[in-house]
Amino acid sequence: MKEYKVEALIYYSKLTLDSEHIVKKSKEEIQAKLDEYAPQGYRLTSTTSTSFGAAIYIYLFFEKDS
Repeated sequence: MKEYKVEALIYYSKLTLDSEHIVKKSKEEIQAKLDEYAPQGYRLTSTTSTSFGAAIYIYLFFEKDS
């Protein structure tokens, strides 16, 4: 049997000269989530993202064997 977890991260676009500000911030937070779940036996199985207005939603799907 498998156990599942879903994490949702939200990032907002802002006026800046740094066109990669969301990429830089999201990489840090996604790595933190990977570091949080890996010791518990979870592995990242899938990701998806969507945008709505000025926000970008990133979903991380984790699973582990029970």
